[in-house]
Amino acid sequence: MSDPVVSPVVSVVIPAYNGAGLIGETLASLGDQTMTEWEALVVDDCSSDHTRELVRNWPDTRVRLIENAVNGGPVVTRNRGFAEARGRYLAGLDQDDLCRPERLARQVAYLEANPDVVLVGAQTEQLVEGRVLPMNYAAHSTPDLIRWLSWIENPLAWSTVMVRADVARRLDPFTRPELLYAEDFDLYHRIAAFGRIARLDEPLLLYRQHAGGVSKRFIEKMRASATRVVTEAHAPLLGDAASEVAHLLVRHNMGGVPIPDGATLRRLGQAIATLQSAYLAQVAPDIESVKLIRWETARRWRQLARAALRSGRVTLGDVFASRPPHMGLGYAGVEDLLGWRMIGLARRLGQNR
Repeated sequence: MSDPVVSPVVSVVIPAYNGAGLIGETLASLGDQTMTEWEALVVDDCSSDHTRELVRNWPDTRVRLIENAVNGGPVVTRNRGFAEARGRYLAGLDQDDLCRPERLARQVAYLEANPDVVLVGAQTEQLVEGRVLPMNYAAHSTPDLIRWLSWIENPLAWSTVMVRADVARRLDPFTRPELLYAEDFDLYHRIAAFGRIARLDEPLLLYRQHAGGVSKRFIEKMRASATRVVTEAHAPLLGDAASEVAHLLVRHNMGGVPIPDGATLRRLGQAIATLQSAYLAQVAPDIESVKLIRWETARRWRQLARAALRSGRVTLGDVFASRPPHMGLGYAGVEDLLGWRMIGLARRLGQNR
């Protein structure tokens, strides 16, 4: 048993609701941290299972239980935890995710070495039916790449995020309840006014994929909130077109839904090219970051073209006509495109029988 830390370096905030089946492993992953000066605030949102009893009796006294009097939802619950945190740094963690032992130490060291960075995430792996698998995040990053990706998608897994407490307290509220299930994505845009956002490329989190996860159960609400975030971010540049572009980015780039036709593919390609040109002009990234920005954008274009061709809804002519100039074929060979088109044709033929 560890004694409570009077002045913790890191406060880890865990909103909990009916999480008794998984939260024990999450807390155990904190107990395995190489950095010991932390506290964990588990904020229970009126669970009907034995979550509160499990946390209240947890043997590590660095774990504190906070109980909501009424159910407030995950954003209100998380905000309460951050309001009561005592650490110099604040770390997010969901009740079902697992931290690698070096997570807190690596992120604290990075923030102390980089005073211009206000928020840092980390590379993420996923746990699927007992298997550890990679996720589709960029393999290598710079702060300028992460900021660019935030223009077109959510670039970080919330459970990897650590933020400076003094900066977090300048945001009111810390995360906005009206943007439920995309409140983290919104935070990355709002906190960028105070400093840079970065990501450690070392995998420091295991993200559990399971049927009960929020990302599986509330997809439409998540998309609606994310669309609002992107619309607000790009309205100054795109004006009345921001809402349409946000819808396309969230549905197809973030959500993986195949693009329905060539006109939509062209519209999305033009929008991404416009946004990227504006970003490069505004931020003036270094050469390494520019290369990564172009590479990762082209990789996403490849994914969009692949899904569209394999669905049978667009043609090779649509792909060639709509690709932004600097993306080429999105690092896909002609053989890849032909193969995806053949799959799409076979699917359309099967649907018409």
